Amino acid sequence: MKDMEKGALFVISAPSGAGKSTLIARIRKIFPHIRYSVSCTSRAPRKGEIEGVHYYFVSRDKFLKMIEGDEFLEWKEVHGNLYGTPSAPVKEALASARCMILDIDVQGAKEVFKKVPSSVGIFINAPSTAVLQGRLRRRGTDSAESIRTRMANAALEMKQAGMFKHQIVNDDLESAVEDLAGVINKESGHLIPETCL
Repeated sequence: MKDMEKGALFVISAPSGAGKSTLIARIRKIFPHIRYSVSCTSRAPRKGEIEGVHYYFVSRDKFLKMIEGDEFLEWKEVHGNLYGTPSAPVKEALASARCMILDIDVQGAKEVFKKVPSSVGIFINAPSTAVLQGRLRRRGTDSAESIRTRMANAALEMKQAGMFKHQIVNDDLESAVEDLAGVINKESGHLIPETCL
């Protein structure tokens, strides 16, 4: 994909509870022209999830055919369900000198960095593991066992933060939004319309 790298691809990863989804939602309002990659999954939609907004929901057979056709930048299986980042929208955005955000985990980011070396990696972190654990508990959506698993995964992910070009600590949301917007402005250069600056 090196010949298509006219645009800017932002790969944003974070451990659970770091506030990545909130930050990305705010950034998408600041930069409405930036495209957002929607992943494919073989799992069924959950309540409130919308096709083409939260995910593209496909059958397992179709997903496997997409793997065979090399249609993903990266993919993985989690708890029996397949998840992947379609490569076509990314190629189109880069070829047309657009900016795109990928919201993926650290392992997926590693694969994307191999395929699109010009990707701008941004790692979002909490100020400490204690804060991270507190946020997960306050969410009230995870069991004690799930929180332990997420914290173990977070420790592994934080050890790999160094492979990202930028690291942002989400201690104060407004400051973190400002920091992330600053990185996007700096890294996208002429690709950001003046109306978004």
